[in-house]
Amino acid sequence: MPRLVVKRFPRTDGELWHFIKKLWGIEIPRDQVCEDHVAPFDAFAEAYFARSPLSIWLASRGLGGKSFLLGTLALSEAVTLGVEVTVLGGSASQSLRVHECTQELWNANYAPRYLLEKEPTRYETKLSNRAHIRALMASQRSVRGPHPARLRLDEIDEMDMPILEAALGQPMPQRGVESQTVCSSTHQYPDGTVTEMLRRSGEQPEWAKRVWCYKESMGTEKNPGWLSPVEVRRKKAIIPKAMWDAEFEMQEPSFDGRAIDTDAIDAVFSPEVGTYKGDPTELIVMEGPEEHGRYITGVDWAKEKDWTVIRTFKDEGMVWREIAFERCNRMAWPIMVGKVNARMSMFPGMLAYDNTGLGSVVADYLDIPANCESVGIDMIGRRREVLFSEYISAIEGRHFLCPRIDYAYTEHRYAKSEDFYGSGHPPASVVAGALAWHVRNEGRRMSLPPLLVEEFARNRSPWRMT
Repeated sequence: MPRLVVKRFPRTDGELWHFIKKLWGIEIPRDQVCEDHVAPFDAFAEAYFARSPLSIWLASRGLGGKSFLLGTLALSEAVTLGVEVTVLGGSASQSLRVHECTQELWNANYAPRYLLEKEPTRYETKLSNRAHIRALMASQRSVRGPHPARLRLDEIDEMDMPILEAALGQPMPQRGVESQTVCSSTHQYPDGTVTEMLRRSGEQPEWAKRVWCYKESMGTEKNPGWLSPVEVRRKKAIIPKAMWDAEFEMQEPSFDGRAIDTDAIDAVFSPEVGTYKGDPTELIVMEGPEEHGRYITGVDWAKEKDWTVIRTFKDEGMVWREIAFERCNRMAWPIMVGKVNARMSMFPGMLAYDNTGLGSVVADYLDIPANCESVGIDMIGRRREVLFSEYISAIEGRHFLCPRIDYAYTEHRYAKSEDFYGSGHPPASVVAGALAWHVRNEGRRMSLPPLLVEEFARNRSPWRMT
């Protein structure tokens, strides 16, 4: 049996790609084909080198190669890094499928079988370098035990959110190797685990979202991938169009509970205006103040783990243009309110804030300029419903023009009706915008022509009889 001599393990993406090719006989596709997608190898390398603490992989069902890529990643990390790796699928069979992928790789010509302490079982593989790959069952008891350096999750859209949340507490650094988590799936359910994780990614700037489809698996003419065009045509011929669009073309699944029309959101949050992440404490100012500009600022105060979001709009008649945005939390109230005071000094005008709960207490710290007005709004009952209905209608009527701020864009896109009219929790950026829009007629000084009294002067009433 040939034996591969490795002087050192990979340190760059190029070294990693060639190492995987030589060790396992696998050429991971490394060409991006579709706009806004990535090459599968780019996602693989990012996870291997732990460039982000958590990566969300979204790929075509069956044709994206997610499970095999996760298995290759898990085994490569065990062999080269000598760490524990846990694999968890949406079901027991999915967990075992990823582990089976690692077992298939031991048949490669240069597979380092000398590292095996014993033959792998269905559930685990132990290596002599102290590495350990373990396939877990989708249960609270199973996922709360181990603390590996690397956590590899497959088909999370089939996984209950409490199971996923419990599993996310597993990873810990080991022997100088950084921890890292991959959440891999096809996006199948509009209100499932993937949708929730995409929502949360807007609040976690260090998370990575990586998307690819069957076209990346096919590769290019110069660098063909593992998937043949014939297999794609055969698969497409037997799949309903709606399923093909959502699970293979990577379009979002139909979302009956979505609160705001997605076409309107795409039009309102326009990349042509500007693109930003909206990271914590990232102050985004599109332009400076104008002397006669009319500005309205909406603020949603943070409650415990939530975010304080400050959005400022310039009223340009039929359309409001967003010109400033910031979010922050885990700061003392005087500091966060100080940011609002500074915003009002920069853009004097109307200020609308949530007066519910702690809002009235926080408002005591406000110290806005004399040429500003503030309105505290109690977001309860019928007024709360009206406030959100008006804002959603304004978004869908294209009465806003905002930069594509990832945080706010994601919150609007995945907001559900129950967030506003049920037991859900409305996203902070939506609340801030809705508060601002709700006071659109407050503080407006309308210039009317003088009343010409003489035109209405009468000697006597025309109704009085002589």
